[in-house]
Amino acid sequence: MNPVRGSGWAAPVTVAELVNAGPLAGARMYGTGERPVHQVRIVDRLSVFAAVAPHTAVVLIGAAASGGWAVEMAMRRAWEQAAACVIAPSSGLSEGSGEVLADRLGVTLLFVDEDPLILAVRVASAASRPEAARTQLVARCATRLADAGASARRVLGVLNAELPGTSVTLLDRYGRYLAGRQSVGGPAGDFTTAGRWAAEVEVLDQEGAVLGTLVAGGSSRSPGWPAVVRTVLGLAVAPLTAWAAQERLRVARDFALQSSLAERLLNEAAAEESEPGAAATGQATGPADLEAAGSGVAGPGVGGPRVGGSVEAGSAEVVTGPSAGERGGASTGGASTGGVFTGGTSTRGVATGGVSTGGVSTGGASMKSTSIGGASIAGADVGVVGLDDGGGGVDADGVGVDSVGGMDADRQGGVRVEAVALGWPVQGTMTGYHIRPVGPVGDAPLAQALITAAVGQVPVLPRSAGWAGWAALDPGRLAARVERCLQTMPWPCAGGVGAPVEGLPAVGESLLGAEAAAFVAGPGTVARADRMGPAELLGALPAGVLRAPAEVVLRPLLEIDKDGTLLGTLAAVLEEGGALKAAERLGVHRNTVTTRLERIKSAGFDLDDTATRLALQLACHVVLR
Repeated sequence: MNPVRGSGWAAPVTVAELVNAGPLAGARMYGTGERPVHQVRIVDRLSVFAAVAPHTAVVLIGAAASGGWAVEMAMRRAWEQAAACVIAPSSGLSEGSGEVLADRLGVTLLFVDEDPLILAVRVASAASRPEAARTQLVARCATRLADAGASARRVLGVLNAELPGTSVTLLDRYGRYLAGRQSVGGPAGDFTTAGRWAAEVEVLDQEGAVLGTLVAGGSSRSPGWPAVVRTVLGLAVAPLTAWAAQERLRVARDFALQSSLAERLLNEAAAEESEPGAAATGQATGPADLEAAGSGVAGPGVGGPRVGGSVEAGSAEVVTGPSAGERGGASTGGASTGGVFTGGTSTRGVATGGVSTGGVSTGGASMKSTSIGGASIAGADVGVVGLDDGGGGVDADGVGVDSVGGMDADRQGGVRVEAVALGWPVQGTMTGYHIRPVGPVGDAPLAQALITAAVGQVPVLPRSAGWAGWAALDPGRLAARVERCLQTMPWPCAGGVGAPVEGLPAVGESLLGAEAAAFVAGPGTVARADRMGPAELLGALPAGVLRAPAEVVLRPLLEIDKDGTLLGTLAAVLEEGGALKAAERLGVHRNTVTTRLERIKSAGFDLDDTATRLALQLACHVVLR
């Protein structure tokens, strides 16, 4: 037996196989089609039925197929001879009568539109060589799977189209639906218990780990059909593995791009907050503006006066001089240091800039409203031809990049535009979140997909071996969504939510609070930074690591404290802040607490020393937890 084909591959084909994926495809079948076909017999007269052997496919022609009465008599004779099926021309009997007759006699009846003689040859070939017939089907499926490419939807479409009477679906490693027909719905064992056959094949990813399972099921009772289905499912593994690899690369790329975008957004927001003038682009609207921007020095122009001068380093002011001459002359500019300089604007739209040292020459930038000495010209194009000796430059779009001030306004706006297009909040009240994995970490793209599925369209940044971001939600609603996200994570994780802040520049503060809260939270829980107190801080202490040092600190007390009474009293006094409240908490008299404190002091502990009290409180918390 060929191990690739499996058992049942050489079993006789059934009528259902011939109809579902064989030479009788397209025939209208009435009956179960479960009987195997061993041979074919062409019958033109009813008297020929005497020589028909069991499991024979009877093909009616001539007088035997001349009318409804003849076909009905042929069906009865086929039943007597235990024939596999009766194949008749479409005009031989009404469909309603054929269905009733097939059900009553238990003989499968097929109506065909093609020439019965040609079909008889094809059926005989398939019946005599069942392996060849099934191999032909597998070859056709292989060709179509190759054409489908690395697409789970197309691959499952081919499987369900080429395997009639069979439902195929792709489940992930957790048994959840990915693609195909959802009617399959579960593992193969679900079908066998219901009296149906089933086949399943594992799909591995590029690293050899289980990606999911192809599950197929149907009601055909042909012993060879499940083997054929398993073989075809095996052919689908390679394109599905390629699809998974492509999807993983795409998701990883998107995650990296979005993480970089979020970092840029936060960095630029912080830069705007710390240096509000570094990224701004202004316009000089007259002599007063020129004086505010720098020292304005009048210089000679070609055909008329012009305004030159210098702009203070680090400024991003735009200085526009008056026309060099309404007679069509050109304007030549002076020098710009660390700023943005645009030369004079003529009525013909010709402007030549000056020499920029450490500044920016903007070429071809359109200014909707340019003020020239107090007169506004709407829609004037400012073109500058400049020599840049400093760190500035011109990008591919012809827009200058200021080496002093960082990105220009267009680029900064572009980052925000991309963020808005992704559905991220960029203004208003925002709250940070942090998800901290407890133990080994899986792939970040999967975490991003699960976070956005539970929290919404939010940025996801890799932070401190975990993932962080922000959302336009109040801490309560965000904490509920993060908790729901933790339940979907394949690894144990803890979550934290920061305090709400206004605007992107303050998001960093909320993210720090969320990270601290996530460190306090236990696996599967979410802590809020706006609700953290001393108890939560103490709860975050790593008790397993500190237990040995704590026992060393408390050793003198533990040696005299046989029943733990003194240790409990010391913890109550330190936590409650005094003997009176500690007595109320312990349910004893104040003098009893005072007596116990004297015994504790006699063990060598100075409870009046601040450092000693802190060390003892931490040690008691670790030992008693």
